[in-house]
Amino acid sequence: MHKITIVAAVGGLLFGYDTAVVAGAIGFIQKKFDLSAAMMGWIASCALIGCVVGAMFSGYLSDKLGRKKVLILSALLFAVSSLGTAIPQDLTLFVVFRIIGGLGIGIASMISPMYITECAPAEIRGRLVSINQLGIVTGILLIYFVNASIAGLYDETWNVNTGWRWMFGSGIFPSLVFFLLLLFVPESPRWLAQAGRTGEAEEILTKINGASKAKAELQEIKLAINTETGSFSELFKPGLRTALIIGIILSIFSQVTGINAIMYYAPEIFKSTGDGSGSALLQTILVGIVNLLFTIVAIKYADKAGRKGLLLAGSAGMTICLAIIGAAFYLGAVKGYLVLVAILAYIACFALSLGPLTFVVIAEIFPNRVRGRAMSICLFFLWTAVYFVSQFFPILLQTIGSAYTFWIFMAMSVIAFLFVWKVVPETKGKTLEEIEKSWHKTSSKKIQMPVQEPV
Repeated sequence: MHKITIVAAVGGLLFGYDTAVVAGAIGFIQKKFDLSAAMMGWIASCALIGCVVGAMFSGYLSDKLGRKKVLILSALLFAVSSLGTAIPQDLTLFVVFRIIGGLGIGIASMISPMYITECAPAEIRGRLVSINQLGIVTGILLIYFVNASIAGLYDETWNVNTGWRWMFGSGIFPSLVFFLLLLFVPESPRWLAQAGRTGEAEEILTKINGASKAKAELQEIKLAINTETGSFSELFKPGLRTALIIGIILSIFSQVTGINAIMYYAPEIFKSTGDGSGSALLQTILVGIVNLLFTIVAIKYADKAGRKGLLLAGSAGMTICLAIIGAAFYLGAVKGYLVLVAILAYIACFALSLGPLTFVVIAEIFPNRVRGRAMSICLFFLWTAVYFVSQFFPILLQTIGSAYTFWIFMAMSVIAFLFVWKVVPETKGKTLEEIEKSWHKTSSKKIQMPVQEPV
């Protein structure tokens, strides 16, 4: 089980590496091509077009071909993108290869947590799926170090002409590692059972849970498959419709609360407080370290404190931090360490909650047969939200200023807190089949509501 989790988490590492590489390169690309704020937003966010498409179709592909084959496809897309973005002399080709990389990110962002979810025992599933997020933040931290190291090799002129190409090209190495590791892991046992390959499914479940548990779990999986139609329309029926709405809205909130604005533009934010390029890149590494450390805390407590408790605590903390960041910019108190400390605290709160647990929840709440398509819809909305945040963040900074931009993210965090408190269910400790039954119970309660006779 640990081998499966680690390999799938490398998919998360590639996801983080490839999305955050632009943070160190964007300033140099802006100078190289003399970009406007709108074009700067487009260069930072163009990969997200691929993410949206990759997330949209990866569910269908994974239901047809299996989780493992589609993860292998994502590794190949990452490799092609890494080489392609390092070569072009014009922005058009650069954008094309970034979109190809985005396809790989969109696929990995959905299939990696789903693959772990379908293999993991219920009692440690939250922890193991959160390891996918650990992979993501490790990838982000790794590329921050790589970017800072490359930027420090020569002078500013070299970075503007060549350094940023090395930053993007470095992604070829983790891509190849991911591809090779995938050759040695099994297919998802739930997908195998769904495909009628029950012997193979039982063999994998036995390795994970032991022989007696494997037989009971396989029986549960078969029963669940027999009660599902597996059609797209099933997602819009009572019960599962509620699950779909929760998955979509939680996915959107994980992004419109500002995380990728900070991750993609961290060096530029720190430069706006008066720091130079070198100092800003080092502060960005601090962001990555805090992200990593608090994701480890989330992994430790996801199956103890529960999904809902951590989501509430994290979104409340994010609200406070964003209020402070906005106030610092509004009052002109951006010198010193106030903005840095508030951003690090915000990252810590996100890493404890919406970062890992969004993926845990949306990977848990859907039945096996439609999980791929359901997660595709959720991730489509997630990446669409990332695109809009990344595209419009530099424009918002230029038009309404830093203070009001961060206060918009603060308002989104307040709404996210209220949504989790009122709507999101607790799923810790339940098998995937038990979670599925809970949606059927919800829908049957609604259908069987007694009608009062008129007096």
